Amino acid sequence: MTRRPRGPIAAAVAVVALLGGVSVKLQALRDGTSLATADLDTMYLTPRAAGRAVFTHRPLAADLYWIRAIQYFGGRSRTARERQADPLEPPPSLAAEAPVSFDQLYPLLDVATTLDPRFNIAYRFGAIFLAMHYPEGPGRPDLAIELLEKGLKNAPNKWEYWHDIGFVYYWDVHDYRKASDAFQKGAELPGAPWWMRSLAATMLVKGGDRETSRQLWRQLYDMADNEDTRLAAATKLMQLQALEDLERLQAAVDAALARTNQAVTWRALIERGVLREVPRDPSGIPYDLLPSGRVTLSQQSPLLPLPVEPNAGERR
Repeated sequence: MTRRPRGPIAAAVAVVALLGGVSVKLQALRDGTSLATADLDTMYLTPRAAGRAVFTHRPLAADLYWIRAIQYFGGRSRTARERQADPLEPPPSLAAEAPVSFDQLYPLLDVATTLDPRFNIAYRFGAIFLAMHYPEGPGRPDLAIELLEKGLKNAPNKWEYWHDIGFVYYWDVHDYRKASDAFQKGAELPGAPWWMRSLAATMLVKGGDRETSRQLWRQLYDMADNEDTRLAAATKLMQLQALEDLERLQAAVDAALARTNQAVTWRALIERGVLREVPRDPSGIPYDLLPSGRVTLSQQSPLLPLPVEPNAGERR
């Protein structure tokens, strides 16, 4: 992302030193290692602890809080997904631990956006973090909306925040009236794209159909101002495709089972000409065909868990 200048190098070094070991954590983040056990207190600042340097370079401190929020979210999400993979038999190292909590995520984002009230990525991507359903995230769309509304107080003409609020109401709350209202409010702001009004109308007419979901995620992908947001949108688009694949493949398997009393396998379907090859999900991982005849995503697929769709069960 493009950020404004952060002040003299000497001041930055002083802040990093006072925060204690931030450089080590940054390297761990780049290396992809878990930081779930990092001491959260090392990222809380007070005038006494940080001195004047931090408060004359607030955007730098905001960046550090944002980085800590990413670390915190990533570590907690990873742990929650590991437990969700086999909730009846959690790994021994996790069995005795309390349920995974994301309770510090909003405070970290709140501090980051207080230190830098125009921290666009912290508002927008932070809201995605907060709204994600467990085990990917805390499942707190209310806090996601609260964070975006805070952004609007500091940048009332930022139509993108109204877009994101509408998105949360649509995808996570399934309140299409409020989603429509949010898109309409954003559409009325200077510089808002024409399709915001179209989305406002679509919410009232089509509600939670899958094509509307795809349209929203594609727009979020196209308008993303950072790679992380673009990756999140791309993942959701692949998940939507996987849902359609699963429906299509399940129909083919069910039809084959109706014609024979034998278990159906991918190889059998290929030999019969139903399929040309073992089907793969959009990430490239083969789908699983269980002995029961159920088609599922592989446990190795990065697309797990699939989202709970608006109006699930009412597919065309």
